Amino acid sequence: MFHDFVFNTIKSFVILIIILDPFLGMMVFVSLTREMKKKERASQAFVAVVVAFALLLIFLFAGQLLFGLLSLTISSFIVAGGVILLILGINQVLGMEFHKSNDNAKVAAVVIGTPLLCGPGAISTIIILSQQHGFAVPLVALLMCISITWLMLYFSGKISAIFGERIIEIISRILGLILAAMAVEFIKDGVVEMVREIIRKGS
Repeated sequence: MFHDFVFNTIKSFVILIIILDPFLGMMVFVSLTREMKKKERASQAFVAVVVAFALLLIFLFAGQLLFGLLSLTISSFIVAGGVILLILGINQVLGMEFHKSNDNAKVAAVVIGTPLLCGPGAISTIIILSQQHGFAVPLVALLMCISITWLMLYFSGKISAIFGERIIEIISRILGLILAAMAVEFIKDGVVEMVREIIRKGS
């Protein structure tokens, strides 16, 4: 029994860490917070992981119930997440940084939390894992993933110092383009899934 728990937890951790992609989140976080002081950056890192963890925790325990009560579908979340990522990607490509005001910096931290870390893929995955293994396995795996993600965001200032301002600026623009491309894929997948749902209802 314990062996199965450990095996399933490790497997769930690998799946979640790939879906959350903390490295991408860290690089975007570095580009959005590079002008912040260390204390403010640490605060924003904490907000980002708390947002991601809280949302995934809600969907872990009440995902199916929440979707049912609100008459929502995964496809709707995919499209919504894609639109938000597209806006963030365009802002980065054009150099319209979020950190130009305190309020916008807080928005940036929330955007890192969702949909970048806690996106449609992570939400779908955590619900599926709860169906397969119950609540304990994905909860432990999620705590491990969030802890690693927080450490990567917390030490992003050191990474920024190593790479330098100009390199971070270039990376920011490239990541903005990648985010925009990811957003288009999200929106496309969401629309395709919506069409499938319509076909299933009509048949």
